[in-house]
Amino acid sequence: MKMKNQQYEQLAGAGFPARRTTTNRSEALAERLEAGAAALAAFAAPLSEEHWQTRLPKDRRKVGVVVHHVASMYPLEIQLAKLLAAGRPITDVTWCAVDAINRDHARDNDGVTKEAALALLAANSAAAAAAIRGLDDEELDRAAPVSLNSDAPLTCQFFLEDHAVRHSYHHLAGIRAALAPGDPSLKPALG
Repeated sequence: MKMKNQQYEQLAGAGFPARRTTTNRSEALAERLEAGAAALAAFAAPLSEEHWQTRLPKDRRKVGVVVHHVASMYPLEIQLAKLLAAGRPITDVTWCAVDAINRDHARDNDGVTKEAALALLAANSAAAAAAIRGLDDEELDRAAPVSLNSDAPLTCQFFLEDHAVRHSYHHLAGIRAALAPGDPSLKPALG
């Protein structure tokens, strides 16, 4: 699958209905994704406008942009995982393409409101969890080459864990690290 910015726009709007009875593994994955999204939302919701506009030290994106980024990437991450679930490789997805998507997203969503970002996070994490619940164990175990990982043959489950499931936890940790040291009022939220 070639991933260009135009294709990202098309994939980001795709729906992902559940197809099968949930397995224990798919349910556990969906629950972990939901827990990560809920933790990110719970931390972000009470942030002041000043915190929402704070730029993260490493990548220089604003906190609000990063929350919206996590939300906006769920559809694409699920679409790519579904390729693996079908036994199809992920091709032409490179870190350069990811950087371009992230850069364009940050530019296009620089003024995103907290309400809009949190609403998108809720909607897209719910859709992603539903899609994961629709995968059976055979699909979770299918592997195919993934260009983002040097064409290593990765399973659908690994790809989900490394991308859609991990994404909110990864960015929540970065946001916490950036905000909490300078603001004692955020320390209780970290407990």
